[in-house]
Amino acid sequence: MPRLSEVIAALETLWPPERAESWDAVGTVAGDPDQEVDRVLFAVDPVQEVVEEAVKLGAGLLVTHHPLYLRGTTTVAADTFKGRVVHTLIKNDVALHVAHTNADTADPGVSDALAGALDLRVVGPLVPDPTDPEGRRGLGRICELDHPLTVRELAARAAARLPATQQGIRVAGDPEAVVHRVAVSGGSGDSLFDQVRAAGVDAFLTADLRHHPASEFEASVAHRPLALLDAAHWATEWPWCELAAAQVDQISDRHGWGLRVHVSKTVTDPWTAHAASITTTSPLGAPN
Repeated sequence: MPRLSEVIAALETLWPPERAESWDAVGTVAGDPDQEVDRVLFAVDPVQEVVEEAVKLGAGLLVTHHPLYLRGTTTVAADTFKGRVVHTLIKNDVALHVAHTNADTADPGVSDALAGALDLRVVGPLVPDPTDPEGRRGLGRICELDHPLTVRELAARAAARLPATQQGIRVAGDPEAVVHRVAVSGGSGDSLFDQVRAAGVDAFLTADLRHHPASEFEASVAHRPLALLDAAHWATEWPWCELAAAQVDQISDRHGWGLRVHVSKTVTDPWTAHAASITTTSPLGAPN
């Protein structure tokens, strides 16, 4: 079996920590470099439920997309949410490693996995990494459809292909508009509106779209229809877990490590229920 330090070195060839944003908190959070690892679990969130899944599975390493400690802390006491996670990890010899924005911009990365889940053909990054001479790394992806779809059909495909959440897929724009080119970005994407406008796409699929940025974006492209599709944050990033697991499987085979690699099916989207609006009348009592 490989040591943790060997596995981490392999992970950092896929997602070099120096490519993470300066504000990010990536890398190894817990774990003894000399401990042996024979099983790895990938997940989006390092929450207690996922950590307990890793313990039950017998995984020596948990790899998550989201950081456990993105901001500073003064305690890892077990009576705090994150402190309990740390205590559970250490008590059960489970290491935790994070690949966040360095996985977002990787080639392939989070948005490649999202595009693949939707059967979209990637033609390039939405925001290219200026340090990449090949022009393949970067944030988000510009994609093409093999056959045009309406916005409604694209939303239905996303709802069917991405993990189910209470939110589903929200749409801004004309549901019957035809889509040939799509920009996608796993996770929160309304900071990329300027790049989306410039990309010549017909739709943008991402997560965490807020009222004012989305409203202003729609108004700014009124002369050219451009739809927004808003999925749950967790759902847009979960496909990366399967991509990353397959990459680590290949590395394990190449080194003869025999690692058993798993993807968590635990739904860590925080929203647990959805009540649909009544559509027969408006809040003011007038027919819709």
